[in-house]
Amino acid sequence: MPNIVAIVGRPNVGKSTLFNRLTETRQAIVDEVSGVTRDRHYGKSEWQGVEFSLIDTGGYIKGSDDIFEGEIRKQVQIAIDECTALLFVVDVNEGVTQFDSEVAAIIRKSKKPVLTVVNKSDNHEKAAYAADFYQLGLGELYPISAISGSGTGDLLDALIDILPKDQSSIEEANIPKIAIVGRPNVGKSSLTNALLGEDRNIVTPIAGTTRDTINSRYTKFGHDFYLIDTAGIRRKAKVHEDLEFYSVMRSINAIEKSDICILMLDAEHGLESQDLNILGLIEKNRKGVLIVVNKWDLVEKDTKTSLEYENRMREKIQPFSDIPILFISVKDKQRIMKTVEAAMQVYANKTRHIPTRELNDYLLPLIESRPPQAVKGKYVKVKYITQLKGEALFMFYCNLPQYVTEAYKRFLENKIREKYDFCGVPIVVSMRKKT
Repeated sequence: MPNIVAIVGRPNVGKSTLFNRLTETRQAIVDEVSGVTRDRHYGKSEWQGVEFSLIDTGGYIKGSDDIFEGEIRKQVQIAIDECTALLFVVDVNEGVTQFDSEVAAIIRKSKKPVLTVVNKSDNHEKAAYAADFYQLGLGELYPISAISGSGTGDLLDALIDILPKDQSSIEEANIPKIAIVGRPNVGKSSLTNALLGEDRNIVTPIAGTTRDTINSRYTKFGHDFYLIDTAGIRRKAKVHEDLEFYSVMRSINAIEKSDICILMLDAEHGLESQDLNILGLIEKNRKGVLIVVNKWDLVEKDTKTSLEYENRMREKIQPFSDIPILFISVKDKQRIMKTVEAAMQVYANKTRHIPTRELNDYLLPLIESRPPQAVKGKYVKVKYITQLKGEALFMFYCNLPQYVTEAYKRFLENKIREKYDFCGVPIVVSMRKKT
């Protein structure tokens, strides 16, 4: 199972602040008013060479007396079901509350690895009060201050110790793994069934029918790959789950297991914020991607409709817009084989390796004619370039890597894309110190 770490706890204990701290972003909105986090946030974090996905499960709490039953329980339970490990955040200033005890009881039953994070421990006096939380029965406590970052190093050391080391669930490493991801009810399972030629996955008009990840071997028309879909049976007891949250957690699982992701959209709804969230995760995980717009048969169109639709989408996904976009109808079996061909082409692009000499012969003259801007009278000189094998990761060795701007890195990426076909593949330009 991929490393997915969920941050859980009652409202206003600092979950979003901790999320921002660990992902080194300001993605989650933070406010002193409880329940500010209405949308879940998904990010990537790394510590001592170990990468993991991080999920902020903070939710909007509706104005009812039964707060815990209403929203917290749903999100905590989904997070526990899907994650590898949990960060249970509590507030040292408030002490142990009824809601803390309720969440702790659910975590104990799950037997999932958990670290209890005693937030707002800004000084030694407050850190001493953290001992009160031992009564929750969840093992060692980690007093931190999410705002200042105090104690987060020890927390991360402990976290990577409890994450599983071997995450590979598919032994054949050389066989491409293609995941179909997207929001609920866009046709992911229908596409899987159409490609496999059998009703492997249950399909209904109800969003969220799909439950469990299934890996299916596809060996037709000269292709050989694993198709990863989140398929299964919807249990009646789970009807009231937060399906959007559940879907994204499943998508994270599929993304991390895959080489290539097919991001599937509903033509009538277009590219929405949740799709951009998922696309961002694909890019951060450096997976190949193509966008497939399903239910194209339901859209009224003329000769320019698809081009205008595609242009609007490419504007939304900037700056990573070099992505194949296909318009299909799974129901009418229109262009579904083009989806396979496009996915395999993206896989070929992802595994493309440019010889070091060829790379340097092409890029060094370009850099010499348009060098990075001088900073404080100092000039950046790139000595040589190399590509990491099996990755679209290009390392530029130079004397002053800290002075190279993001704009110049984007210029280099565009030059690489002009010369070589990396369509659908996130390119990473990394500046390294030449010693």
